Amino acid sequence: MIKFGTGGWRAIIGEDFTKENIQILSRALCDKMRDEQVEQEGIVLGYDRRFLSKEAMQWAAQVFAREGIKAYLINKSAPTPLVMFYVMKHGFHYGMMITASHNPAVYNGIKVFTYGGRDADEQETGRIESYINEVTDIPVEDMPYSEGLESGLIEEIYPLNEYLDSIIDAVDMEKIKSRGLRVALDPMYGVSETSLKTILMTARCEVETIHERHDTLFGGKLPAPTADTLRALQNYVLDRGCDLGIATDGDADRIGVIDDKGNFLHPNDILVLLYYYLLKYKGWHGPAVRNICTTHLLDRVAASFGEECYEVPVGFKHISAKMFATDAVIGGESSGGMAVKGHIKGKDGIYASALLVEMIAVTGKKLSEIMDMIRTEYGGMALEERDYRFSQKKKEEIKKQLLEDKELPQIPYEVDHISYLDGLKIYLKDGGWISVRFSGTEPLLRIFCEMKEKKAAAAFCELFEQYLDIG
Repeated sequence: MIKFGTGGWRAIIGEDFTKENIQILSRALCDKMRDEQVEQEGIVLGYDRRFLSKEAMQWAAQVFAREGIKAYLINKSAPTPLVMFYVMKHGFHYGMMITASHNPAVYNGIKVFTYGGRDADEQETGRIESYINEVTDIPVEDMPYSEGLESGLIEEIYPLNEYLDSIIDAVDMEKIKSRGLRVALDPMYGVSETSLKTILMTARCEVETIHERHDTLFGGKLPAPTADTLRALQNYVLDRGCDLGIATDGDADRIGVIDDKGNFLHPNDILVLLYYYLLKYKGWHGPAVRNICTTHLLDRVAASFGEECYEVPVGFKHISAKMFATDAVIGGESSGGMAVKGHIKGKDGIYASALLVEMIAVTGKKLSEIMDMIRTEYGGMALEERDYRFSQKKKEEIKKQLLEDKELPQIPYEVDHISYLDGLKIYLKDGGWISVRFSGTEPLLRIFCEMKEKKAAAAFCELFEQYLDIG
């Protein structure tokens, strides 16, 4: 019942995301920590604004306390990157964040972080699942919350200032102060408002916010910063004459951006913008890392500076691991998550936002002008993304047809090579590509296609749609 995907364990509230399962997972982690002899350190726990997030954090803490492992609880809803930062900065071996990130409101979940503040990789989550299978004394025993506080086995903390100061120290605040920028924020009813407003107002930006209230239904929309969900922010940027609009997903580890002309910048664009800025204007050196569904334009930028771009499977844990192994400058994914060298070992929408504002200040250019400059220099690529839902029976049919038997439709382009690293990916000789894979966080089949023209990318997706009979 508890299975980790590409972004931790996520489940529908009341179905699998229950108090019993949360406490089973917590007990399993207690056993793992004892076997590794790191239980004396304790564990850091945080939560976002989703329904039952705070309660779930406390249920988990009661189990750790019962097992004699101290739980440090961030006692206000907080960004996921804050938990990762605190685990890294204070040398904890484990941290937990109660969140389902950008999933629909009916979901909640748990992300586990390991030493250095990294997302638990497949080996670690596999071991946690093994420990889960060994938990037989159900319901799991816990300690009353009040007793945990009194005994000191539960301690409430709020280390936001420490996290914000690390970002403020890393960003050129004086340059930003000199520009007097107007920034619109859309936290999407999530947890980023306090952090972003504090950083930007410290840099003397004029900051205006929409969708800041606490709403566990996220205004009836998916808490993911996409072109469809950020229309209100687009209108706000244009109406108020803002220099840019910034949005973050529910737990603030992903970012969405509206430029000065009201255009939605795809996460691929943001990733390319930041990498280009860090190499050209800040003089950094090093490769980039992206997953299989992220733009190959990043590869062109890397090559132009004599650097390499590495490709990994979907799941930010793969990006983090490759960044560490190659000393990469930046790593990211087309869904809006990105990490930058010198900060935490995972994605952080708040730090990425601060760097984008710095980029506008340092270059002295509007965001739209910088994007046009990059497209002129490196050319443009169009990405088509499609999601499909279906029955379990249909899923098994597709897996057999596409991934086991490796049957493909007639491809109307010259193929360079084919990879089954994560689902199916076909690389074309003209630089285009298509990826077909099952989501690791939702019951979906996802098709991504990048071509020189949007029409060609849509047609390539439709070819697979018809071949797999999923339209």
